[in-house]
Amino acid sequence: MNKIDFRSLANNSVRELTPYQPGKPVEELERELGITSSIKLASNENPLGPSPQVFLAAQQALQNAHIYPDGGCYELKQTLSAFLSVKPEQITVGNGSENILELIVKAYLHKGDTAVISQYAFLTIPILIQSYGAHAIVVPAKDWGHDIDGMINAVDEKTRVLFLVNPNNPTGTYTNDKDFLRLMESLPPHVLVVIDEAYSEYINNADYPDAMKYLARFPNMVITRTFSKVYGLAALRLGYSISSPEIADILNRSRLPFNVNSIAAKAACAALNDQLHVTKSVALNQEGMLQLQEGFEKLQLDYIPSICNFITADVGDAASIYQKLLLEGVIVRPLKAYSMPKHIRVTIGTHEQNERFIKAMHKIL
Repeated sequence: MNKIDFRSLANNSVRELTPYQPGKPVEELERELGITSSIKLASNENPLGPSPQVFLAAQQALQNAHIYPDGGCYELKQTLSAFLSVKPEQITVGNGSENILELIVKAYLHKGDTAVISQYAFLTIPILIQSYGAHAIVVPAKDWGHDIDGMINAVDEKTRVLFLVNPNNPTGTYTNDKDFLRLMESLPPHVLVVIDEAYSEYINNADYPDAMKYLARFPNMVITRTFSKVYGLAALRLGYSISSPEIADILNRSRLPFNVNSIAAKAACAALNDQLHVTKSVALNQEGMLQLQEGFEKLQLDYIPSICNFITADVGDAASIYQKLLLEGVIVRPLKAYSMPKHIRVTIGTHEQNERFIKAMHKIL
């Protein structure tokens, strides 16, 4: 029997993809090196974990684990609607915000269409664009951030979607309100503008744009957010988008049934109702950011100013530093996949975790 090459039978757009590489799990590191008490500062998770109210809600939801979830996520949409002051029919929920981004690509990008993104933007986005047979127009970054004029000029007759990751991962930079408004006013009204705001809860900068207030003015806008970061629900995989009811209707037609499980939905409602935990998380992040900035300055390492829950620094040979940190039981994120081979991205942890990272860097350097 002839051997069949199943790679050659796959869609070209999928076969040629470079898979996304997530941060190394603690369990994998300890299994490989035989060490214990490792810390992970690689995936921008909340070091405080979820609100205590989340555990209670999740435990109660587990009692009905044998029953299919509410496919329409009525309770979660009602809770989000009240919290955000939008209509429930403007909300789409998904298995992480990546699921929402995929729904957008699936629904609005045809094979051969183009989508505009910035250099150093979240790697999942170009992977999704390519996997559906569309073409990503990557605009060179400006001072590690989005070049808004460049993105406006990159839009062509085939462009259907523009992605603005704000603030941006992995650089921690952001597009201010003035530039954001110029972008929205300059784009053709048929081009969908996707604003990825995964880290928006951490931000208190006065010139950071409140995209929500522009929704009525720009019906071509979709805002995506997540419960994985400040709310500490990364393992439960839950994201959502806010848009016009017309766009939300299309996205909800694109999603598979039961794409959000009952435990995640109940946990998210509890998380939204405990904003004190969010306040504590943001305060811890602000303290930790100053701690790591001071640490990098003492080490005489350049870093990119960040408004997120991580900071990216130039350490020279990121791959080497990454491997040496692993031996110290510290996991960070090298950024070779983003064409930033000199940089590592470090999640803001607890005071003790940040101190351990800084001491490990002093030892290595």
